[in-house]
Amino acid sequence: MTLSAVFPGQGSQSPGMLAELAAEYPVVKDTFMQASDLLDLDLWDLSQNADAQKLSQTEITQPLMFVAGFSVWKLWQQLGGPAPVVMAGHSLGEYTALTAAGALSFDKAVPLVALRGRLMAGAVAPGVGGMAALIGLDDESVRAMCEELTSAAAVVEAVNFNSPGQVVISGHLAALENACAVAKERGARKAMLLPVSVPNHSSLMEPAQADLAAAIDTAKMRMPDIPVMQNADATIPADIELLRKSLQSHVVSPVNWTSTVAKMKELGVENLLEFGPGKVLAGLCKRIDKSITAYPVENVASLDKALNAFNGAASTC
Repeated sequence: MTLSAVFPGQGSQSPGMLAELAAEYPVVKDTFMQASDLLDLDLWDLSQNADAQKLSQTEITQPLMFVAGFSVWKLWQQLGGPAPVVMAGHSLGEYTALTAAGALSFDKAVPLVALRGRLMAGAVAPGVGGMAALIGLDDESVRAMCEELTSAAAVVEAVNFNSPGQVVISGHLAALENACAVAKERGARKAMLLPVSVPNHSSLMEPAQADLAAAIDTAKMRMPDIPVMQNADATIPADIELLRKSLQSHVVSPVNWTSTVAKMKELGVENLLEFGPGKVLAGLCKRIDKSITAYPVENVASLDKALNAFNGAASTC
């Protein structure tokens, strides 16, 4: 059965995430502690004891979600889970995918992701920007609405194309609130602000792009051992320069997740494994292509289910 591995981004975090897995398997907390030493910041304590508001601060969320996804991947490898034929990550999760696939070393990726979080947090003043999810409108209708509503002082852009009928918009908070109201008037079933503190993937992130691009340019990277499909254009880069260029544009480019899953299907993928907190990507997969079976791996029961499906044996301590 052909597998893909995917990693979630911001929005999947929650207080106490991965506590059950960490209690059963030391590698999970050990991975958090390795990252904590690199950053001089106790990421495990934050993941378990910070409230939802604290966890939604992008400078906190990004290293936490990166380490969370990578720790579950390490556990999967430790337990002999089969390797995927392709990987991808949603937004921040692309960094996790690249690290899991060997393009970046963990000790280099952790500070790079932390820098990304700080730069993005500083790109706009606190409380100015954010993101919202619209459900029930097609991609082109959302794009057209955003173009219609955007002004120099009130930017709102379509940035995450998550599944048919689900688009995330990003920009100034006042513009997002207005867009949510207009979207409901135009037939959206839901329109809601997300627990994200910055306007990710929008043009408002341009102040963060130059410094982040410079850090990516100097980061030690190589072609991944497992192909990684990148968000910006839902393609697998042919060489390291294309990989870097795509990653450098990532912060201001849309996340083309619907296209990513569709192209995985073209590659023969029949099963998708989501490593990390939550079930967001597994849920999106079901909406994009019901012929792909999605397995979230976030606790002992879901880990056992996935291992049983592919290895024929439950996990053991």
